[in-house]
Amino acid sequence: MFAATRAPSGSNRQPFRFLVLADGPAATAAKQLIGDAARRLWSAKRQRDGYTQGSAARPDSPKSRLADTMQQYVDALASVPVLILPCLNRYREPEYTEGANVYPACQNLLLAARAYGYGGVLTMFHKEVEPQLRTMLAIPDSTAMSATITLGRPAGQHGQVRRRPLSELVYQDAWGEPAPWAVDPPGTAFTAAGPPRPVAGAGAGPAAPGVAGPPSSADGPP
Repeated sequence: MFAATRAPSGSNRQPFRFLVLADGPAATAAKQLIGDAARRLWSAKRQRDGYTQGSAARPDSPKSRLADTMQQYVDALASVPVLILPCLNRYREPEYTEGANVYPACQNLLLAARAYGYGGVLTMFHKEVEPQLRTMLAIPDSTAMSATITLGRPAGQHGQVRRRPLSELVYQDAWGEPAPWAVDPPGTAFTAAGPPRPVAGAGAGPAAPGVAGPPSSADGPP
């Protein structure tokens, strides 16, 4: 939490607040409420986004592994050791940039947790039951509930995080122009997840190098 509170914010106002739910009666009830919502939302997404079709029929496919990991996550969410609700004390009318006052703090928290060997996941599952949570936890209407973060020890070990290659994500001087220096370190593993890879010369950046590997368990939920 110290690392989280060191994050930057507009005018250094630090309008973020963190409501930490551990094992008290209210915390237990709130985690159960969010866990139930998470299962409903994931069940709908699993059907809507085709996580039961195509390559999901193969137990070893990235799609199947991701779906199974996500199912385990939502099934166990109510029993997670710590659940944190990052909030934002608004000092002006809601507007699209206000997340800059709370999400850097969330990122600090997640990075620090990983450095200490913990696993953390940021979701928006609270939105499904926000009115109930406000009443249960006495959260003022003027305070925005910005995320749900779960923390605990990972079931296995943290693996190398897989992401898209730098060459797809970094441009130089103009949109879509390759940055010759944007080269991934030797041994970097890439994810096969995400939107279709851009085609070279199509104005959306350079094509991805090579064949990417499956997503790691550190990639988080969809």
